Amino acid sequence: MTLAYDGTDFRGWARQRDPSIRTVEAVLTELVSRLVHEDVRLSVAGRTDAGVHARGQVASFRTASSVAPDRLREAVNSVLGPEVVAIRASYAPDAFDARSSASAREYRYVLNTATAPDPFAARFEWHRPGSPSIARMRAAAQALVGEHDFASFCRHPGSGKSTVRDLQRLSIRLDGSRVVFSFRANAFLHQMVRSLVATLVAVGDGKLDPSDVERMLSARERSATKGMLAPARGLSLDRVIYGRRRR
Repeated sequence: MTLAYDGTDFRGWARQRDPSIRTVEAVLTELVSRLVHEDVRLSVAGRTDAGVHARGQVASFRTASSVAPDRLREAVNSVLGPEVVAIRASYAPDAFDARSSASAREYRYVLNTATAPDPFAARFEWHRPGSPSIARMRAAAQALVGEHDFASFCRHPGSGKSTVRDLQRLSIRLDGSRVVFSFRANAFLHQMVRSLVATLVAVGDGKLDPSDVERMLSARERSATKGMLAPARGLSLDRVIYGRRRR
């Protein structure tokens, strides 16, 4: 099932212990379980923080139900739309798992540098007036592409868990007053993209040199970046890739 959702209305894709807090995972699990008349456990391609959006989230589950995928999609959209929308629903091979079968994920972050915020897009971008240097940010980004230990740019996942990821692509482009960051990696760490964006913007503002980013990366310590984080609202999970690992 391919999903889109507005993360500002939920606490992302992560079940909360407090039942009064809405999460995408909780409401979708509850609805799907009712539709197929059995408890289901969803596997999801990527976790998202509170306030983060998704255009191409993927979830899978196993069921003995005969409910048709189109019927399931229609029901999800009827009950949860427009906050959560099932774009597609289909049968998958027995071995498919939305998380472990994925070969890459793509995230996008939007920074609006205009003097005034856009009231029609403010929920989906970081409004920060200014003129960060695209050239400086691109120069700094070169050190990040490839397989590295990104411990400096994430919330540590816990003892024994790897912080090595393959950042396959990082592009930065100017679209009017908006700076659009696009990331593609085999997998992402918690808060990794938001940390990278905040660091690159600091470079663009002249607060850091492009060479500082390589030093931060080599440090492999969260303290090296002073915990910088871009706001969650500018981030969206755009696409999950399955099949052959392509650059």
